[in-house]
Amino acid sequence: MAYRTTNPATGKVEKSFETITDAALAAILDETGRCYREDWPQRPIAERAAIIKRAAAIIRNEQQALAEVMSRDMGKLVPQAIGELQLSAAILDYYADTAAEFLKPKPLPGAPGATLHPQPLGALLAVEPWNFPFFQLARVVGPQLMVGNVMVAKHASNVPQCALAFEDVMRRAGVPAGAYANLFVSTDQIGTVIDDPRIRGVTLTGSEKAGATVAERAARNLKKSVLELGGSDPMIVLEDAPVEATVYNAMVGKMNNTGQSCVATKRMIVVGEERGRVFLEAMKAAMGALQAGDPLDPATTLGPVSSEGALQGLLKQIEEAKAAGADVTLGGNRIDRQGSYLEATILTGITKANPVYAQEIFGPVLSFYVVPDEAAAIALANDVPFGLGGSVFTADLERGERVALAIESGMAFVNNPTWSTPQMPFGGIKNSGYGRELSQLGFGEFVNWKLVAISPAGALPPGADAAG
Repeated sequence: MAYRTTNPATGKVEKSFETITDAALAAILDETGRCYREDWPQRPIAERAAIIKRAAAIIRNEQQALAEVMSRDMGKLVPQAIGELQLSAAILDYYADTAAEFLKPKPLPGAPGATLHPQPLGALLAVEPWNFPFFQLARVVGPQLMVGNVMVAKHASNVPQCALAFEDVMRRAGVPAGAYANLFVSTDQIGTVIDDPRIRGVTLTGSEKAGATVAERAARNLKKSVLELGGSDPMIVLEDAPVEATVYNAMVGKMNNTGQSCVATKRMIVVGEERGRVFLEAMKAAMGALQAGDPLDPATTLGPVSSEGALQGLLKQIEEAKAAGADVTLGGNRIDRQGSYLEATILTGITKANPVYAQEIFGPVLSFYVVPDEAAAIALANDVPFGLGGSVFTADLERGERVALAIESGMAFVNNPTWSTPQMPFGGIKNSGYGRELSQLGFGEFVNWKLVAISPAGALPPGADAAG
């Protein structure tokens, strides 16, 4: 597996890194095991928190330079990269500030003397994707290091400089050797890491195929896994949704990171034929106004997709959609410039027989549907293998909540696209995976909820017959 920066704005390879040797991997795992046994979880919570907060401060202080690294690795627009870095720092601060409360023993109602004590599990493996290269790491590292677990991370092969930059931030903040380590490893070596008895859990964000492979191997080793996989998030637009605000939210939900997000708005479902025409024209105008350019240029509003391979995959999906009867209402073509650029695209006329009906389209491509009523909108929203996020737009908040609850997903938002904050749990159902990240739920995914039950000296076991 080659780890290299191929700048998607130019197509040029800027830096390459070799995978580590088996001996080097063994040494890292030895150090990880030692750190867990002898160091990191034994440190006071306040000391761990101070280190994690220093990492957050470094990210904020160096956000421009780190954003440019992100841009060169995977093509993210600098303002969006800075937004990602600010969110990453907020996540680290959140867990540093809340861990002491989250780690308090929890008395069990109705069971006098019984408490649950959250304790770390050990070393964890994180397998992370390229699309949000700092956020994906922060939302695992923040809670798990504060729990007292230690970590090794295998980042995507096309964001090696982001992976190294994050590790460098951790080191400079004071995270000790063995508490966090970046791995430039092969697929076979990842199997070795999962099999290692010191690794007690695995978390992965990625494709369904990768998730199934990692979860199966973790299960064979009796290790817990958390999977955050793909999505095809619906955005239901009810009859009373205000046009301007809804279109603005749709653009944010669709085009953040050039549409390369598992929770991007991928299917816009408008109730009512006339409203459908209004929203289609508004979305065509908004998406058609985006200007392709260098992601390092603040004037650019449409960046490249992450790689030439990603671009070719999107073009293939568009052609297959057209062949099955879909209309390309906007865009659909490669942009004639250096780099991996695709026009902002809208597909209409998609039937259930069309392959893109049930696929995730990971880029600046919006599937647009018009349905006659609310029931049809909900049925269409749920008629995919995914269940990550979803959104409902309406002036009637009570109705919006009801429709949101009817969407089969791990998350649903009313009058905003699916979004992330440190305080809100993130995760899905169906083929979008299982488990949660962020919030207190994410904090507790890799925790041993240890029961301690205390009875007075001389007490009999509960239910025992004193006479027997």
